[in-house]
Amino acid sequence: MRLYFDTSILVSLAVAHHPHHDLAYATFHQVTTGRHEGFVSAHGLAETFSTLTRLPITPMFHPTEAYRFVSETIVGHCAVVHLVEKDYLATLDAAANAGLRGGVVYDALQLRCAEKARSDRIYTFNVSDFLRIAPHLGKQIVHPQL
Repeated sequence: MRLYFDTSILVSLAVAHHPHHDLAYATFHQVTTGRHEGFVSAHGLAETFSTLTRLPITPMFHPTEAYRFVSETIVGHCAVVHLVEKDYLATLDAAANAGLRGGVVYDALQLRCAEKARSDRIYTFNVSDFLRIAPHLGKQIVHPQL
């Protein structure tokens, strides 16, 4: 099975005391054990690094720790999906035609990557926005479960 992880899952996985850590860990464990294939977006790596290094937690994530998490934990277990110009333009066109505004376009790019990876499941803690953007992926977009 091909599992796609958005940034909300990856950040929750990295922060041991995050309220969703256990769910993220159980979900990601499916790829660390080799049971399923994992996929993430290239820009999701940057989003994860950015979020981890600015979270208001104590102790704060040092940039080298965030990099190590991204490079070893995420990239060490997941294939990275890259978008090209036509992917970005198609995503922006669809967002414009749907009347989407602002940062939701980043969720749309996540979904474009998940589709490009031919994902069987798209894991996110942001199910409602993902479904609003891509109702045709309703069966694949899921909230992690224990």
